[in-house]
Amino acid sequence: MVLDDFIDTLLAEKGYSAHTCRAYRSDISSFIQFIFDDPDSDETQCRKLFMQDVNNIDKNTIRKYLAHLVRSKIVKRTIARKLSSLRAFFDYLVRSGQISANPADMVPFPKLEKTIPKFLGIDDLFHLLDSIKTDTWLDKRNLAMFETFYSTGMRVSEMEGLNMEDIDFKRQMIKVFGKGSKERIVPVGKRALNAVKDYRASLKENFIPVFLNKNFSRLSSRSIRRILDKIVRDCGLNLSVSPHMLRHSFATHMLDSGADLRGIQEILGHVSLSTTQVYTHVSMDRLMQVYDKAHPRS
Repeated sequence: MVLDDFIDTLLAEKGYSAHTCRAYRSDISSFIQFIFDDPDSDETQCRKLFMQDVNNIDKNTIRKYLAHLVRSKIVKRTIARKLSSLRAFFDYLVRSGQISANPADMVPFPKLEKTIPKFLGIDDLFHLLDSIKTDTWLDKRNLAMFETFYSTGMRVSEMEGLNMEDIDFKRQMIKVFGKGSKERIVPVGKRALNAVKDYRASLKENFIPVFLNKNFSRLSSRSIRRILDKIVRDCGLNLSVSPHMLRHSFATHMLDSGADLRGIQEILGHVSLSTTQVYTHVSMDRLMQVYDKAHPRS
């Protein structure tokens, strides 16, 4: 099927993660189901009908789909992602000679409001990390994992894929494979490295993945989120904290402490500086303090 071929291309040529590919598949499948909303047809039948009629799909078809999403109260950011998925899929159909033009190219993206990243204050984050016990190897794993999160600002998918050979304990560096399999080198603090050493010393074998589940297999992103949820509940923080929130906290605290914005961009693995600049919105207090202190006529 053409959708399967497209997803295979994303995996093989683009190096997209399995999570990203699932999102693409879901977005495109929902569009196909919208066009051929026949309760008697299964997903495979809908895909066949779609490819038979694909040349009749135009910008108005896609606009009707987006209007349907708006009526369904889907948030603008999700709508923009679905449109991006459709553009990529139709581009693939153009390149493979199955259609002559991309009908999604003429459909504008919805205007998105810039959202200020949510982050933990330093006191709350220290309280969270200091609350993690070290009684068992699983406890030690949790401490090592979340110390590394805060020390590096890595994504949860990057943490999931981390192997022992990626950590340079001597130089205090970690090799990270980010979005699109792009490699970058990030610094890591001694506290996190010592926590990793302590955790790994409690294991009887030298496993390749850094962070393991109770069956000694690679810990999944979903499990990492569940572990964090439990730690947050146990330490009494009345907040919803995600691994990505730890990444935001890392960036915000670094900027507040005077780190260069481009340096933070490199560490986080952002392609565009504008993506990193969102953190300046949560650091205006520090910027005003610098201004008041430094400007001769403030």
